[in-house]
Amino acid sequence: MTLEQPVIKLEAVTRTFVVGDLEVRALRAATLTIARGEFLAIMGSSGSGKSTLMAILGCLDRPTSGAYLLDGVDVAGLDEPELARIRSERLGFVFQSFNLLARTSALENVGLPLYYAAAGPVDGATRRARAQKSLEFLGLGAREANMPNQLSGGQQQRVAIARALINAPSLLLADEPTGNLDTKTSHEIMETLTQLNRDQGVTIVLVTHESDIAAYADRLLTMRDGEIISDARTRPTRAPNVVAKAPPPSNRPTVGGFWSFGLMIVAAAVQAIGRNKMRSSLTMLGVFIGVAALIVMVAVGDGANEAVRKQIEGLGANVVVILPGAAHRGGMRGGAGSASTLTLADAAAIRREDAAVAQVGYLIRQQGQAQYANQDWTTTIQGVSLNYPPITNWRIAAGRAFTAEDSVGAELVAIIGQTVARQLFGANETPVGAYIQVKNTPLRVVGVLAAKGQTSFGQDQDDLVMTPFTTAERKVLGAAAPSQTQTPLNWSYLPAPNPYALQARLTGYVNQIYVQAVSAAQVRAAIDQASATLMRRHRIKPGAVKDFDIRNLSQYAETAANSSRIMALLLAAVASISLLVGGIGIMNILLVSVTERTREIGLRMAIGARRLHVLLQFLTEAIILSVSGGLAGIVAGVAIAEIISLGFGWGAPLSLTAVAGGFLFSAAVGVFFGYYPARKASSLDPIEALRYE
Repeated sequence: MTLEQPVIKLEAVTRTFVVGDLEVRALRAATLTIARGEFLAIMGSSGSGKSTLMAILGCLDRPTSGAYLLDGVDVAGLDEPELARIRSERLGFVFQSFNLLARTSALENVGLPLYYAAAGPVDGATRRARAQKSLEFLGLGAREANMPNQLSGGQQQRVAIARALINAPSLLLADEPTGNLDTKTSHEIMETLTQLNRDQGVTIVLVTHESDIAAYADRLLTMRDGEIISDARTRPTRAPNVVAKAPPPSNRPTVGGFWSFGLMIVAAAVQAIGRNKMRSSLTMLGVFIGVAALIVMVAVGDGANEAVRKQIEGLGANVVVILPGAAHRGGMRGGAGSASTLTLADAAAIRREDAAVAQVGYLIRQQGQAQYANQDWTTTIQGVSLNYPPITNWRIAAGRAFTAEDSVGAELVAIIGQTVARQLFGANETPVGAYIQVKNTPLRVVGVLAAKGQTSFGQDQDDLVMTPFTTAERKVLGAAAPSQTQTPLNWSYLPAPNPYALQARLTGYVNQIYVQAVSAAQVRAAIDQASATLMRRHRIKPGAVKDFDIRNLSQYAETAANSSRIMALLLAAVASISLLVGGIGIMNILLVSVTERTREIGLRMAIGARRLHVLLQFLTEAIILSVSGGLAGIVAGVAIAEIISLGFGWGAPLSLTAVAGGFLFSAAVGVFFGYYPARKASSLDPIEALRYE
């Protein structure tokens, strides 16, 4: 006949703690065997090692040396999930201080271990039924809805015992279960434990200071200075009661169980946040400001981008410029504009033949001196066609525009820009009607252009003088000539002397042709058609080098749009700093929360929670904080954007991308900054957490 395997077997178990440079030997070569169904009491003074022994028996601590066999399995080498499984399936804990969760009903406290069942969370209906049955067994069926502060000390201890029995453990560990109770209640609790041992065959290990409480046990163990000094049986050995021992309830994982577990985590997180409403609100403030600022900044940036786009369109987003090409002489290629290749006939042909073209303007231009009275200024002098100013969106601020009569008669008239007007005329002088000398030719000022400011390249657009094209060609500038004289390298004769730097007066040539497409969508077609027309007129074969160059002003619009987009991204990045600050606040608050709830963390681990469960719990709190702040920030950001649009007249279109990005960013902040506190909580040692004050 073989002996039944003991529930617990300790072989020379030691536990040494290192405190600074000092080693404290809390347990010294403890050897112990506990049979199934025994009721063992452990006594000893404070510091005798009995609590350390209980922590090792409950898989809350590991021995420094020796072997601990639980049901024949050496638990010293098991990893954390396996230890959590043992605490969930085989062990039940009854604590001296009850360790009930505040603001949680008796029923919910008793059912708490079922969330961490080794096989998966138990669904809500099964959990409630089993918790009710456990409470009824201990005579608390009518108090299941009461909070811990609504129960007496004895009732709270009974709730703790019901919680320890919910998973039908084979071993019940009771650490000073009557230490905080009066004599009458203490004996009631001990009678309950005795009944569990006698009727259900539960193996009970009890720690106590009181001899009358220890008298309920069948066996008394006495400890001193970490050693077992006596092991006496107070009652005859009984055969273990295996008849009343029911198999543990099935904890098969279900979808409802995992759903209940998720709801429990969320409810616990909301409860923890609600305990400190002001602190939580201030924590969410950083995320709130960050998301709201992100949405507003992006909306304002998009509004600015839209304004720039409209401005570019007003300046001629559907306009392309045709420039003369380069001259080739002696194997050398001159720069752009070194050859006069564009003519008035080219402009007329483009307007006449190309369907995608709405208008065609042209100009010739040179640098020259403009004088008025004793003031002079070097500026750009342009001879323009009548439709050039409207094509390029030049508006008249004072006076009038050129007329057909001015062009046909080559009248000596001019329109000047704001910079020229400011340089030649005093603050109280009116330029309109005055005569200025332009390259020694007197011109009457008939208009002043509205200011355009600088280009994105820093060029002053208002520094110019305009005259009719015919006036410039015949009387002021001459024809469009090469910008520099090109002398062939192999030319045998020197060029003819030109002491007065006279320009060649070739008529009918232009420096630039401005082509306005029918619409922005037709710009590419206008470019292709104009290019084909010029290649045909200039007799350029396909694949040969062109003697002209076409530039799309839409590219400048794209450049401006890119600049606005970069600015919007910069504003969004600045707004995102608030989200980072909010995330740091969340991390700080959760670290405080971990410290405040250390005992709760230890309790959850003692009843079967794995480190992953604790990590998810605190990570959920961080996400709820950040997402709540993010949702409030979205509402505020949308409202502020609407106020800017309606109240200040500045376009601030709402960006759904910014809204979605703000929400996702806030959630990411919660995960990123909540992970460290959550990991710190999950890394706590269970026994140290339970002892934390």
